[in-house]
Amino acid sequence: MMEITSEVLKSEFKTHFKREPERVYFSPGRINLIGEHTDYNGGHVFPCAISLGTYGAYASRADQTVQLYSANVPDQGTVSFQIDALTYRQADGWTNYAKGMLYELVQAGFKLTHGFDLYIHGNLPDGAGLSSSASLELLMGTIARDAFKLSVSQLALVKMGQKTENDYIGVNSGIMDQFAVGMGKADQAILLDTNTMKYQYSPVKLGQYLIVIMNTNKRRELQDSKYNQRRSECEAALAKLQQGLPIKALGDLDKDRFDQAAYLIDDDILLRRARHAVFENQRALQAAVALQNNDLATFGHLINASHVSLHYDYEVTGKELDTLVAAAWRQPGVLGARMTGAGFGGCAIALVKKNQVPAFKAAVGDTYQNEIGYQPTFYVAQIADGPRDLTNLN
Repeated sequence: MMEITSEVLKSEFKTHFKREPERVYFSPGRINLIGEHTDYNGGHVFPCAISLGTYGAYASRADQTVQLYSANVPDQGTVSFQIDALTYRQADGWTNYAKGMLYELVQAGFKLTHGFDLYIHGNLPDGAGLSSSASLELLMGTIARDAFKLSVSQLALVKMGQKTENDYIGVNSGIMDQFAVGMGKADQAILLDTNTMKYQYSPVKLGQYLIVIMNTNKRRELQDSKYNQRRSECEAALAKLQQGLPIKALGDLDKDRFDQAAYLIDDDILLRRARHAVFENQRALQAAVALQNNDLATFGHLINASHVSLHYDYEVTGKELDTLVAAAWRQPGVLGARMTGAGFGGCAIALVKKNQVPAFKAAVGDTYQNEIGYQPTFYVAQIADGPRDLTNLN
C-alpha cells in the first residue's frame, strides 16, 4: 500500500501546477462494522472512518477557473470548469463528486467567489466499497468551507454529500457513507439511527484483535449494481406491511413484530429482503451493546450472522466475497468476518488476532487465488478521525 504524506502531496502539486499549494487536507474512507443495507430502510448502522482515504493539496486562484487533477485517474488529465458553471457533465468523470459538492453549497445559498487548483491523491482502492466517493465529497466540502470562509456545519456538509450522490450523480444511496466519513472519530464507531439522525459514539476496544480489510479486487460500481433494485424491493415490502401496521420504515420493526406481520408480504423475494433489513437492524443494536460490554465473542457471532443474511436473504454477496469470508471463518484466531459496503464485489472485513494476521493473509490469499484466479489485497484498518487540515501537522 502506498504511503502518502503531506510532503509527497505538496511535491506532486508543485510538479503538476508549477506553484506551491497553500493547504493540504485528508478525508478518510469508511468501513461499516455491521448494519448493512439498513440505512435507507430507517434502521441503524455502525460504521467508522478509517486511516485510508483521500488527500488533497489546494491553492486558490485569482480567476473563476477550477482545475482538478487526480493521481489515481491520470488518464482523465486535468479537468477544468468555471466556479459558476457547476452543472453535471458525464465527461467530467470522477470530478463530478467534487463539483457536486460545490453545486450543493451554491444551492444552499453559499457564495463561491473564486477558482482554485486541487490535486487529489488517495490510497483507497478504487471501486472497493470503502466509500471513496463520500471521502472525496467531504474532502471538497471541508476545503470549500475553509477556502470561502463558509458558516456551514459538519452535519450540513454530510447531508450535502448525500444530496450529491442522490440528486447530482443519481445513486439512490443512504446517509451512512457521508456520515461515517464526515463525523468519524479515532478508535470509535458511530451508532447512527438513520430514521432520526440521532447518533452516539461507541469506543471500539478490540484488545488482541485487528480489523483486516479484504479487498476482492473485483470492481464495484453502485450505479451498475442491483443497489437501486434492492431499495425498491424494500419499499415494495414496506408498502405491503403498511397495509396492516402503522410504520414508516422497516427499521421500526423488531423481530417479533416482523414475524407476526410477515404474512402481509406474500412474496418470497420481498419477504427475504425485508427480513434482512429488520434483523440486520437488530444485529447492529446488539453489536453496539456487545462492544460496550467488551463481549468480543458475541460481536464476532453477529458479524458472521450479518454475512449469512446478506448472502441468503439479501443476495448481494457474490462468489468473490463469499469465498473470502468462508476462508476467513476457517482460520485460527478469527472472531468473525463479513462483507462490508453495498456488496457485489468490493471488500469484506475480519477480526483477526494480531499474532495470526500474517498466517491469515497467506491462507485466505491462497484459497482465493485457487478459487477465483487472482489475489485479494489485505489492509489493516485503523479507526480514524474525520476530514481535517494537515497543513500545520508536519
